[in-house]
Amino acid sequence: MKVMFTLLRKEFRQIFRDPAILRIIFAVPIVQFIILPFAANYEFSNIKLVLVDHDHSSFSQQLINKITGSNYFLLVDNCSNYHEAYHYIENDQADLILEIPSGFERNLVRENQEKVLIAVNAINGIKANLGGNYLTQIIADFNRDISVQLTAPETSTDGGIELTMTPWFNPLENYKIFIVPGILGLLVTVISSLLAIFIVKEKEIGTIEQINVTPIKKHQFVLGKLIPFWIIGNIVFTIGLTLGYFIYHITPVGSLFVLYVFLAAYLLAMLGLSLFISTFCQTQQQAMFVGFFFLIIFILLSGLFTPIESMPVWAQWITKFNPVGYMIQVMRMVILKGSDLKDILPQLSTVSLMAAVLLSLSVWNYRKTS
Repeated sequence: MKVMFTLLRKEFRQIFRDPAILRIIFAVPIVQFIILPFAANYEFSNIKLVLVDHDHSSFSQQLINKITGSNYFLLVDNCSNYHEAYHYIENDQADLILEIPSGFERNLVRENQEKVLIAVNAINGIKANLGGNYLTQIIADFNRDISVQLTAPETSTDGGIELTMTPWFNPLENYKIFIVPGILGLLVTVISSLLAIFIVKEKEIGTIEQINVTPIKKHQFVLGKLIPFWIIGNIVFTIGLTLGYFIYHITPVGSLFVLYVFLAAYLLAMLGLSLFISTFCQTQQQAMFVGFFFLIIFILLSGLFTPIESMPVWAQWITKFNPVGYMIQVMRMVILKGSDLKDILPQLSTVSLMAAVLLSLSVWNYRKTS
């Protein structure tokens, strides 16, 4: 214990000696946590729309007013033909084209049906799909309103399917409640990835050689490097939860104890990966590039921005070995759904196994002599 206490005191002094390191560890994640949820906005507005109205009737004008009166669309131009409107999409000046055919009102009145064309600029796939869905919903609402107007009251009948939707765990469907827990998990991940850079930095300046000539055992060296960052990760996570409460008004529905139990195992897994990377790298540049390689893959396949179920089968298999995916999943389960320790037991067991394997590999691969 005396050896471990000496190692830990040395590590903490080394971490807190450099003000730049403190800013990287604490200030940068806090700023990112405040900014990113507002920037990563899933609620699109000002979708640029170009109209082509061949009918110029009262019904077409009602539809246009209904669309432009919403908070989603920004009318760029009202063109006379489709070819003219296409130039806006071609030059990335518009996201959607709505073409209303001639005879729009006449066909609605006589046949109670008509077709309109929606052309989508699919370069930005997410914005295009959501914009198309918004426009489709508005047109569907307009169609129902017109149907009520054209149907005589005495011929209308009750019945049909009445749809009631209840959004569980996020009643207001606020995207921040959905994305903030995931971003907090990512920030803790970034903190743990810094460990490899710090160890390799010691290799470069030669201070690690002074430790290697001492009778300190390999597992003591690994624990001495791991525990300070494990503590710092918990502190950053606590700060993030506090900011989430005061800034985004997110209160965990589940137990904080369950969150910290999983966090303890998760940090051990990620720190074990960083330690393992540091045993192979000789320069900080190598450690940064290798860590960045894994970090990008972990983030993109974590399920934070795209559902894992929508990925190809081979990508879904890769996610089974992605600790970040388990972290984001558990964060949402506990914070939003109130899951208990029994509910997250599969994720906890998997991450704990990853931690045991990675830490064992780190101790095994670390060489006190070169």
